[in-house]
Amino acid sequence: MGSRETVRAAVVVGALGVVFGDIGTSPIYTIQTVFNPEDPHPVPISVNNVYGVVSLIFWSVMLIVTVTYVLLVMRADNDGEGGVMALITLLRRLGGARGSRVTAVLAGLGIFGAALFFGDSMITPAISVLSAVEGLKVVEPGLEEWIVPITAVIIVCLFSVQRRGTAAVGRLFGPVMILWFVSIGACGIAGIARHPEILKALSPTYALSFMFGHFGIAFFALAAVVLAVTGAEALYADMGHFGRRAITRGWLLLVLPACVLSYFGQGALLLGDESAVGSPFFLLAPGWARWPMVLLATAATVIASQAVITGAYSVASQAAQLGYLPRLRVAHTSESTIGQIYVPWINWVLMVSVLTLVFAFRSSAALAYAFGMAVTATITITTLLFFYIARIKWGTPRWVIAIGAGCLLVVDLLFLAANLTKLVHGAWLPLLIGLTAFTVMTTWQRGRAIVTRAREQAEGPLPAFVEQLRDHQPPLLRVPGTAVFLNRGKQTAPLAMRANVEHNRVLHQHVVILSIDTLPVPRVPDAERTDVDALGYAEDGLIHVTAHFGYMQTPNIPDALRLLDSAVTEGPITIDDASYFLSKIELKKGPAPTMALWRKRLFIATSYITADAAEYFGLPGERTVIMGSRIDV
Repeated sequence: MGSRETVRAAVVVGALGVVFGDIGTSPIYTIQTVFNPEDPHPVPISVNNVYGVVSLIFWSVMLIVTVTYVLLVMRADNDGEGGVMALITLLRRLGGARGSRVTAVLAGLGIFGAALFFGDSMITPAISVLSAVEGLKVVEPGLEEWIVPITAVIIVCLFSVQRRGTAAVGRLFGPVMILWFVSIGACGIAGIARHPEILKALSPTYALSFMFGHFGIAFFALAAVVLAVTGAEALYADMGHFGRRAITRGWLLLVLPACVLSYFGQGALLLGDESAVGSPFFLLAPGWARWPMVLLATAATVIASQAVITGAYSVASQAAQLGYLPRLRVAHTSESTIGQIYVPWINWVLMVSVLTLVFAFRSSAALAYAFGMAVTATITITTLLFFYIARIKWGTPRWVIAIGAGCLLVVDLLFLAANLTKLVHGAWLPLLIGLTAFTVMTTWQRGRAIVTRAREQAEGPLPAFVEQLRDHQPPLLRVPGTAVFLNRGKQTAPLAMRANVEHNRVLHQHVVILSIDTLPVPRVPDAERTDVDALGYAEDGLIHVTAHFGYMQTPNIPDALRLLDSAVTEGPITIDDASYFLSKIELKKGPAPTMALWRKRLFIATSYITADAAEYFGLPGERTVIMGSRIDV
């Protein structure tokens, strides 16, 4: 029993290190941003406004993070996996059963939510690390001009070590974040002790009176208050790594109390000294602790950045598996943790984007306007999808859906509307990033469908091709060994195989036509990996194999073939010296009105980032033959 509790504790510590970095560093910049005098819609600092803002932050965190995500949304998992992509796969399953147009629209919204996550993963490292390094000007004002260069160096180092994986560093993340939460909680308690009357802000009446009594001020303040819930999506997205129970325990027992104490402590500090509004988080710490707090904050924000970077890899990988992005090169960085992956192309795009944001905005306050937009839009979409799934999948009564969704969506939409007022001040940025990613993803999905149809016409039906092989005159020469032809399905003949027969007039003794089937589940066990079809004739040495993989798995074809039983493969197939044949497609703009001209160009341009198929599928390079053909888009 004791060892089981130790394992559970270790999982909670791991979750603290990976999941809560983003939301756990929000106290650094949230209250500072609300009362920022340079804001286009400033909130005047006064006793009543401090009470109202602190109460609003507390109840926003309780409603959006605790109620929406921890208590509700995290129950909607896809075989243990969470995140927007998990909701999309659940919707696709439901849509397949019902064929609902509403399901298709909501799935499209989900894809937009996933696209917005890429914007979030660019802005989070920039604002988090900037806000921590800005602590330098509190302890040593002369260092202010070094803030941006130091931030840039930290970010370059962060992205440069990604290829090594987070497994080694991950063991340090949990203890560092525990120290972080204990420290900010202790500073908060010290602040509250000086002005305990701030605890009155626990009453929702202060939030409501501020919201409705000073709506003109409070509405615009929501655009900054939302910073307190940034990272809520990470709790859900990382559920597959740690489980709902570990994340719930970590949130309720440590993260939520520490963050609340910090917010109330900063509010108490402002009640006693309004001049502390420039950096209430760092000024809350005693003078001797400010240098250590800057260093600890920097470490915590690097960890927060790590969480969203890893999340971006995961979303990109899942999107590629589901057909919304081209096949990307994915490196698994941990033998023990399946979810720890590294996607080089995404990594370097993110690094360039984050550095651009740091040098363009130069302060966390300026970036804050941009940050809230991505967060509020993603939260609203997630809430909408969850309640639809709750109704369709679990049969939740309509009146419960109406009350629950109505209340939570009113809160979400208020935050979204407030952030729209910051559109010209930076909120356009995540929308632009999200729209760009959404356009790329939907264009790729559409173009892929067009190419698949054209390819099926060129390939011809597989059953007719099998009959043609049997009746071929003169009979084809059968050479020793095994040939594996990769194909998109069982309906058509592989282009590479058709070219091999028509031009070389040979066929291997054992021929495997192999198709990859990515299922809308995270992982498929080895026992369910393959299905074999003899294609009508039991002794001709020609079979079709379907290899099933989950969307969280990277397909490895040789490993899948080794699982085959010789009893169903028409004799033993030799995997260790098998030859693999791939059909490489060259895309050209065609005259057919299949897509707008700009989308055709975008689709062809996107195809250039496709990973090498042999490497992606784990094929041995020296035994892989690539045969090309051209298709008009």
